[in-house]
Amino acid sequence: MTVPDSAPAVAAAEPVPSASFGEALRFWLKLGFISFGGPAGQIAIMHTELVERRRWISEKRFLHALNYCMVLPGPEAQQLATYLGWLMHRTRGGVAAGVLFVLPSLFLLILLSWVYIAFGNLPVVAGLFHGIKPAVTAIVLQAAWRIGSRALQNGVLWAIAAASFVAIFALGLPFPLIVLGAALIGFVGGRLAPTRFAAGGGHGKPARHFGAALIDDHTPTPDHARFKASRLALVLAVGALLWLVPMGALMAIQGWSGTLTQMGWFFTKAALLTFGGAYAVLPYVYQGAVSHYGWVTPTQMIDGLALGETTPGPLIMVVAFVAFAGGWQSADLAALFGPDRLFLAGAVAATLVTWFTFLPSFLFILAGGPLVESTHDDLNFTGPLTAITAAVVGVIVNLALFFGYHVFWPLGFSGPFDAVSALIALAAAIALFRFKRSVIQVIAACALAGLAVHLV
Repeated sequence: MTVPDSAPAVAAAEPVPSASFGEALRFWLKLGFISFGGPAGQIAIMHTELVERRRWISEKRFLHALNYCMVLPGPEAQQLATYLGWLMHRTRGGVAAGVLFVLPSLFLLILLSWVYIAFGNLPVVAGLFHGIKPAVTAIVLQAAWRIGSRALQNGVLWAIAAASFVAIFALGLPFPLIVLGAALIGFVGGRLAPTRFAAGGGHGKPARHFGAALIDDHTPTPDHARFKASRLALVLAVGALLWLVPMGALMAIQGWSGTLTQMGWFFTKAALLTFGGAYAVLPYVYQGAVSHYGWVTPTQMIDGLALGETTPGPLIMVVAFVAFAGGWQSADLAALFGPDRLFLAGAVAATLVTWFTFLPSFLFILAGGPLVESTHDDLNFTGPLTAITAAVVGVIVNLALFFGYHVFWPLGFSGPFDAVSALIALAAAIALFRFKRSVIQVIAACALAGLAVHLV
């Protein structure tokens, strides 16, 4: 095997590694508990462990799978784990990898949501969140900057970002319509002016080689990963049943207007709109959860995002907090489960919402994976994806303004300006932008600052 000059030196006779299903299972469980740092950090962990250290897959095959996950709606790191688990150990491997990526986060968020809802009025808890809220505002602003600095490479993309901001901030257009409009612009623009829409989405750096891998550059595609129309039909049929059965049960129990039914339907739509990461879909979530359904208040939405930032797993898991809080505070769920079983109502809501949010991700991988494995060339979806990513920047800026308004003027513009929160937000922004501190460090420091101010 020839190793590129730029790659680390590897012994020619280095053995090809092996990975049993049990060994993979232990790794995916470990990953579920250590996957902090957002999608970039999570993908970096998988690359280090699976490509460099364990050599379960070559970098070229790893990047090929990642490019596919990048163009899908949904959390790309969780989908990448599902893809790699499926490629190594068939459907059971993909399901195990994807579920274990999410499960620790779900349990932690149910616990933290309960503490927040049940004990949020205690001085200690209230003080901690007094500092966390401004930090979240700075974190969202940093997300807009991070995505924008990578995505907005020319005037056309800047114009799309500005138009999306005006559309959601001034015109109040729904997020799905903005995504659709951006995708159409990218589709047309990618053909009329391809150089203008060639900026985002891919990972085009040359692949390095770290030694013989279990799934190497030229390893034949395993039988289960080869495309078969019958297998695709089976996956789609099973996926439809896995959605229809729980949704039908919810309608039978609560009717179409019931809280759990509406949550299932709303977060199914949200799952299909998460192009560009969790920050992209958060405006849609707050439009629905705060403004339309009233499951949570604006303040609770900000606090839920803070909890999501401090737990492992994909940030979109903030939907579990929204569902728990909405279930706990819902009158029809209190009647269904009993007024003394509000924790059960919230936990059931969070679990169901997690199911409906992540089911499409599994289907995208299990149904689309064989098509992706049929070619190891780069996928050519960059036009629509680049335009959507540009639009996402404008939407996230609007989200930062939304959070800032509710943090700095908690009683509205007619009320007093919270100078302490503004100072904490400024300090958080300096720590993030200037000193490159991690999100966890910033949230912890701001929480302690908020507690000190609250107690004093």
